[in-house]
Amino acid sequence: MVEPDDTTLTEAGLPLDRPQGRVLLLACGALAHEILALKRANGWDHMDLTCLPANLHLWPDRIPAAVEAAVTTHRATYETIFVVYADCGTGGLLQAKCAELGVEMVEGPHCYSFFEGNATFAELAETEFTAFYLTDFLVRQFDAFVWKPMGLDRHPELRDMLFGNYTKLVYQAQTDDPALDAKAQDCAARLGLAYERRFTGYGDLTPTLARLR
Repeated sequence: MVEPDDTTLTEAGLPLDRPQGRVLLLACGALAHEILALKRANGWDHMDLTCLPANLHLWPDRIPAAVEAAVTTHRATYETIFVVYADCGTGGLLQAKCAELGVEMVEGPHCYSFFEGNATFAELAETEFTAFYLTDFLVRQFDAFVWKPMGLDRHPELRDMLFGNYTKLVYQAQTDDPALDAKAQDCAARLGLAYERRFTGYGDLTPTLARLR
């Protein structure tokens, strides 16, 4: 469970005496910091946040079942549950599960798309099919979510096989953080890719959450 230092982020089992009319954001742990930042900046005190483990992305087929279990756990406590996942490699299964459960979710194929803005990302996809994307979260967790799962810590010779068809690493920056920028440049160098930093902010995530009243 991803646990940013914020008391609004909860784990399993929210108190049943919470008032109706509140919104639960059921999110990927990789988005926790961004959602909490938006909550603070916009005064969205009517929203609570609970996160599923970010490493579910290593097994996207498990995401729909994990979302279903969490919705079932929290449904009686909240008037509205909103799923802060895009499709995230589930091949439409998450969208189908959310429709079955009667809950809404973020539009888009993945967070790279909605951070960029789904319309803009779709346009860029025509020319950026050789780009490898990182977000703030993935820059921070590069070793845990990219380098080690792909075996590059043990077999660095796999780099050219795994990334030989990529030409550049695009860092979609949600924040202006020189330390993250430097780390993202290092990630690009380790992968042997050209580097591009693109400030996206929170993209479509901001207006999507702002509509939840």
